[in-house]
Formats: sequence, structure tokens, C-alpha cells
Amino acid sequence: MMKIRIAIQKAGRLNEESLNLLKDCGISIDNGKDQLKAASRNFPLEVFYLRNGDIPQYLRDGVVDIAIIGENVLVEKGEDISVAEKLGFSKCKVSLAVPKSFKYQSIQDLKGKRIATSYPNTVQQYLKTKGVFAELHIINGSVEIAPNIGLADAICDIVSSGSTLFKNNLKEVEVMLTSEAVLAISPKISDERRQILSKLQFRIKSVLQARQSKYILLNAPNDKLEGILKLLPGMRSPTVLPLAEEGWSSVHTVLNKEKFWEVIDELKAAGAEGILVCPIEKMVV
Repeated sequence: MMKIRIAIQKAGRLNEESLNLLKDCGISIDNGKDQLKAASRNFPLEVFYLRNGDIPQYLRDGVVDIAIIGENVLVEKGEDISVAEKLGFSKCKVSLAVPKSFKYQSIQDLKGKRIATSYPNTVQQYLKTKGVFAELHIINGSVEIAPNIGLADAICDIVSSGSTLFKNNLKEVEVMLTSEAVLAISPKISDERRQILSKLQFRIKSVLQARQSKYILLNAPNDKLEGILKLLPGMRSPTVLPLAEEGWSSVHTVLNKEKFWEVIDELKAAGAEGILVCPIEKMVV
């Protein structure tokens, strides 16, 4: 049976979140400890566990058909590889940072300076757009220590919370790009495997939409119902059902998680009562 081959990071946060996404898509993976390849028992899919930096070449060569990978890795090593879906997790920044004692005013302050990084292509492209030339030291590993040991004047690295920079007495001065996990596609994927990809994307979109939404139930007095309904964006329109108590209705709808509290405050002010919020497991539209 034809299977689609997906690469995910061998270990770390992106590995866990990628497997969680597949699990939420109803895909069970038979993976044992330290396996480099595993199959799904209920979907035509094989998982390859690879080093993050190696995944773009595996996609390019057609060894795997798709991959869950950070955008930052594609910018650095796979700009020729297309993205099918942004996945909304493993968000981070690729930033330039300098010691806190560095009196930084603009990117021009890095002219002629030494920058330690494991993202040389990203740094070079960014500096080129700013008309700045700097000396790059390519380091595979913890670059934050480089200024402290006199190896570099600045660094370029992934920044999530900023705690690592703080611990190493560094400050973020330029955000070169923002990144999140994406579903990337091999340029050599076959038509048969594209059909499987289409089914997988349908499931992924349903899961991602559910993660961004909340199901809302509330009670509304009928004389305030019109004003309350105007506050409620829904998939199409809110559902309104009469309550046993005369003069009241029950309203059901879906809210975007980002605007959730703002809308809830407006609903309360408009007269809504008994507001119940439920998570959504899947959302098929």
C-alpha cells in the first residue's frame, strides 16, 4: 500500500508538538524507543525521525514527501522548498543580540564586527539588505557564550522566551525573522502521494481551526437578543433556541480564541447570562 513519508525532528519540543498534531488528526504511530522510522497503523503514513538541519535535503532529494519543520530552517537551508501549511506552534524569532554593555543604536553599529551564528545564510541576507558587512563565525551549538569568551561581538540565534540571552548577559537588538512550524512539501512528491497529502491536510486544518476556536453557549433575554447577536461572529450565524422560561433564548456560537475575552466582556455588558465555554476537539468546515 502506498504511504506518504513525513519527516519530523528527531527530538525536542518540535518533535513532541508534531506527534501531538498527528495524534489529534487521529493518526496512531507505532514508534518504539530510538526508532528512526515508524509507521501508522490506521493511516497510510510513515514517520522519519531526522535531525532538523538535515530535513531540507531529504525533502529536496525526495527521500521524504513532507515534513514538519521550523520556517527558520527553510529560510536558512531550503528556500526552494514550498510550504503547504503554517501550523501555529513552535513559534520563535531569529534575532541578533549583543552584550548588555554594547551601546547599540542601529544595525550600522555591527559594521566590521564579529557575529557568531549557526544561521550564516540568514544573517548574510539580512545584513546585505541593510548594507552592512560583518565577519561571521559559524558555530553549531550554543552561540550565546561566544561574546563572553571573546570569540564574537554579537550573535544571531533563535529566541523564544529570551531567558537564555538574559542568563548570558545579552540583549536582543534586531529581529530578523519570525518563525513557526510549517508543513513543507518535497518538489519530488508523486501524484499518488499528493492525494494522501490532501487527506492529511484536511485533518490538519480541522485540528488547527479547532485549536483557535471556543464553543460558546449563553442565555439572553429576548428584548436584548438583537444586540447580543450583533456581537457574535459565528461559522455562519449563531444558533438561537427558545428556553423553557418565557422571554429567554439560548444562543450557541463559535468564537476565535484571540478575540475571546474581548467579546465575552461585550456580551456581559449587553445582557448575556450563564455563559458556558467549551473546547472544540475538531472543526470540519
